[in-house]
Amino acid sequence: MSGPSSVPRGERAPAPGVTWSTRLVRVEQVVDDDAPALAPPNRETRRAAARAARRKK
Repeated sequence: MSGPSSVPRGERAPAPGVTWSTRLVRVEQVVDDDAPALAPPNRETRRAAARAARRKK
């Protein structure tokens, strides 16, 4: 195995999407305590809750 090369490498193009500029979008919503639930939990959330309940036993 040889040591590090003293010849610098040339620049290469970044991976696609790395240089895209992004914006932070806040999606928080304030909900009153008296407000009804907006939507029932989806299947993934229900299954995760069931797994967590089984692990506690």
